[in-house]
Amino acid sequence: MFFRTCKNVLAVVLTGGVVASFALAQPLSAQTRSGTVVEEIRVVGTQRIDPSTVNAYMQIKPGDAYDPAKVDDSLKNLFNTGLFADVTLRREGDAVVVQVVENPIINRIAFEGNRKLDDEALLSEVSLRPRVVYTRTKVQGDVQRLLDIYRRSGRFAATVEPKVIQLPENRVDLVFEIAEGGKTGIRAINFIGNSEFSDGDLRETVQTTESAFYNFLSSNDTYDPDRLSFDRELLRRFYLFEGYADFRVVSAIAELTDDREDFIVTFTLDEGPQYNFGLLEVSSELRGVEGAELGGLISADAGDTYDANEVESTVQSITESLGERGFAFVDVRPRVNRDREALTIDVVYEIREGPRVFVERIDISGNVRTLDEVIRREFTIVEGDAFNTAKLRRTRQRLQDLGFFSRVDINNTPGSANDRTVVSVTVAEQSTGEFSVGAGFSSTAGLLTDIALRERNLLGRGQDLRVSTTLATKQQQVDLSFTEPYFLNRNVAAGFDLFVRTTDFGDRSSFEQREIGFGLRAGYQMTERLRHTARYQLARDTIDDIPSDASPVIKAEEGTFTTSLIENDFFFDKLDSRFDPTDGYSLSYGVDVAGFGGTEKFIRNEVGGNLFNPLFGTSLIGGLRGEAGIINALNSDEVRVSERFFLGGGRLRGFKVGGVGPRDLATDDALGGSKYYRGSAEVGFPLGLPEEFDLKGALFSDFGSVWGNDAPFPNIADDASLRGAAGVGLSWGSPVGPVRINLARPFLKEEYDKTEFFSFSFGTRF
Repeated sequence: MFFRTCKNVLAVVLTGGVVASFALAQPLSAQTRSGTVVEEIRVVGTQRIDPSTVNAYMQIKPGDAYDPAKVDDSLKNLFNTGLFADVTLRREGDAVVVQVVENPIINRIAFEGNRKLDDEALLSEVSLRPRVVYTRTKVQGDVQRLLDIYRRSGRFAATVEPKVIQLPENRVDLVFEIAEGGKTGIRAINFIGNSEFSDGDLRETVQTTESAFYNFLSSNDTYDPDRLSFDRELLRRFYLFEGYADFRVVSAIAELTDDREDFIVTFTLDEGPQYNFGLLEVSSELRGVEGAELGGLISADAGDTYDANEVESTVQSITESLGERGFAFVDVRPRVNRDREALTIDVVYEIREGPRVFVERIDISGNVRTLDEVIRREFTIVEGDAFNTAKLRRTRQRLQDLGFFSRVDINNTPGSANDRTVVSVTVAEQSTGEFSVGAGFSSTAGLLTDIALRERNLLGRGQDLRVSTTLATKQQQVDLSFTEPYFLNRNVAAGFDLFVRTTDFGDRSSFEQREIGFGLRAGYQMTERLRHTARYQLARDTIDDIPSDASPVIKAEEGTFTTSLIENDFFFDKLDSRFDPTDGYSLSYGVDVAGFGGTEKFIRNEVGGNLFNPLFGTSLIGGLRGEAGIINALNSDEVRVSERFFLGGGRLRGFKVGGVGPRDLATDDALGGSKYYRGSAEVGFPLGLPEEFDLKGALFSDFGSVWGNDAPFPNIADDASLRGAAGVGLSWGSPVGPVRINLARPFLKEEYDKTEFFSFSFGTRF
């Protein structure tokens, strides 16, 4: 009983003690969590960073009740600054101690192993810089950026390893060790689902090319996702222009090979059937405009293979025609009705009054060197004008014709109001400096070399500066010309020419000619297509070194004379391209009058024309060229030999320069004529080689004649009979510039004519 009583008493005592202990402990724990007031924030471990900066990111301040949630928020804030590699917070009595380890400062950034991309290019990609805080997160981001730039250059096997070198005073050198690897090429381009066109035809359509030894000057044989997207669009356009209106690219996949050195690109296609044009007509809702009167602008005929390009061409023609009649706000939309059973597409060109939208702003991008004003002055619309898509297309063509840009993209986006639009122009600049070398060869004249240095976009202002020299045993010439395309901020191209020439015509006409002079010129657009150029030239010529057995006509030319000449040239241009035309035509007329001072008095007239057109809907390009001229003296004297017309060389292939025309049979001297005509018919065609070779062939036939020499001397042959020659040509866009080779044989000639079988020229551009 006693023990039981003691046990109960002990239990009561122990129980009471535990309860008392719990009662004492519970208030202390609560105070630790939220009741104790923080008297001090103590910062430990800072070196460069002021403790006040740390305090600024603390959510808990001296005098606040201690709150674990605020402590957690403070910890997150300090880590988010990126200033610290490690942060810990702890309680010491009434103080909160913030222990930090500062991130080091970058002393230097270096790249090792990079050969294809220089340090400057790589440094522009990374976000870290010297004297900036080092963080692992930023380094990882920079590694990815460097990998991206190598992949954009076609090196998908590149690796980047960051290395950190510790320095005193908590500084580091950051070194990116790079293994560039080789370019990741295109091992194969495959097509699935194509039955109407071969893989070879489609490979020529896309921009991406398979890797080959002859592609060393091109980057199209490296994998580029953006280029692959563009290839999808090229395939769509190709099939659409061939009449396959239902065509679609199901997929375009690039798979990296197991050795990670190349990609295999596979296009899966759904060609669909080919369609022909059905009903073609114009419907107009404009007052005073009947659709039937515009039907003649439709460029296709019913039954022709459907071609989306023909539809676009007709839309532009109708828009331009209505614009010329004063309809600024028109909307020409082709309404297409597809008959899948008859495989025809009816197109009705609906003309409606378009929304009254004005150009709010023109934005230009991509021009690093070329000034904005050079691009703006080619626009056929300006800010504030009525928006016109046809004029924008013409603007794009004008910008391309400058030759300053490899690509010109024009788009429009909504402006600040419903009746406003913003026109955006993006250009990609290309080389405008040229170093050209032209050469010709004949059995008598030997090699003739022309060297020219030209900058067509001087200082990005669109100015044209050209210095050229001719080096040969028979000719020495130096020319300097300068052109300001917008003289006095007007659409007038003005310039000057200086020249010094010495030409030995001993083989052709038994004399040597020395010229020195200058010229002034100005040209402007009379209309969108018609240009007028006026020139004034003052030259002093000396003819001497005439042998005793020369023609009496030549002997009569000996001496010095001065020519003061005014020229007027008119040129109508409706070609699709100024540099490599495949469609359209051009016309020219020039009249020169000498006699405003000087010793020579004559009038000279010349006309010419060119016509280009694709043949039979194929890649064959047909070209026709022709010109004619006449020169008459304005006094009783004859026109000098040096001013007369000569044919041959590049102007009549198959004949030497001056090989056709009046000639002194006793001395074999070419005397030139006062009248001439010449023409050329040519068909250009691809050679079936990969596009990268840029080799094209041509079949041509040249014809012409020159006559009209009234010199009162015997033994002068002057026959106006037709001459003709036929031949083949080869052009190559070689790595050092364009090369042209011509082989021609005359089939119509006179016995005294001088012929030439082989000629060539070549040049380069930088």
